[in-house]
Amino acid sequence: MIESGYFFQTILNTLLIWIMSIIPQLTIAFVLSLILSNKWFRGKFLLRNLYYFPNLVTPVTIGLLFGALFSYPGGAVNNIISTFGLQAVDFQNNPMLARIVIAIAICWKNFGFNIIYFTAGINSISEEVMEAAEVDGASSWQKITRITIPLMKPILIYVMVTSIIGGLQMFDESHLVFKSVPGDATWTMVKYMYESAFVRFQFGYGAAVAYGIFVIIAIFSVFSLLVTRDKKDDYGSKPKKIRKGGKA
Repeated sequence: MIESGYFFQTILNTLLIWIMSIIPQLTIAFVLSLILSNKWFRGKFLLRNLYYFPNLVTPVTIGLLFGALFSYPGGAVNNIISTFGLQAVDFQNNPMLARIVIAIAICWKNFGFNIIYFTAGINSISEEVMEAAEVDGASSWQKITRITIPLMKPILIYVMVTSIIGGLQMFDESHLVFKSVPGDATWTMVKYMYESAFVRFQFGYGAAVAYGIFVIIAIFSVFSLLVTRDKKDDYGSKPKKIRKGGKA
């Protein structure tokens, strides 16, 4: 598996698609959470349910849906492009465009799920803290960067770790949106494992790939925890002994 080099190509494909999906996914989810958490915003419960709806759709359905939307030349997206007098785009035969389409499908499916977590984290922040910041003259940007984001750090870490685990396990979208892409640009690690074990019936090789995926996910998860941990956090540390005279 290591000597073939193809496994490392699937790792690169997976990381590229994951990065292109996770950045807009978390950004859109956080911005919409800030809007929906505004107590003066009307209809937020309806919008929150609508945003979460894609998460209820099965990944197989999403894969087939986006495959039909971006098909060439008669897909819905190409029909819209043709109405502007432009030439239809063959997304399937363009490796980078094919990855972008799969990233859009993953982003559309999961951003509503992250809205639930972000909204819960924002609503858990005490209003007294926000009112005190307003009294001190803090702007909206300062309240977001200095209060909201730091207090939401545990939720942000949880969402990041689960996004890493889920993103590195992507399979349905890469397998169903486009059947074949030049250079196997949409072959992810899990798809490679599936093809090895259940198409070519190389069960031993497929098991080796599965162990490789486990190690890679574990490395990325631990790395994200180490990067996001607060070095100044004293939780869990041993209490300092108080010396005579009141000095620690």
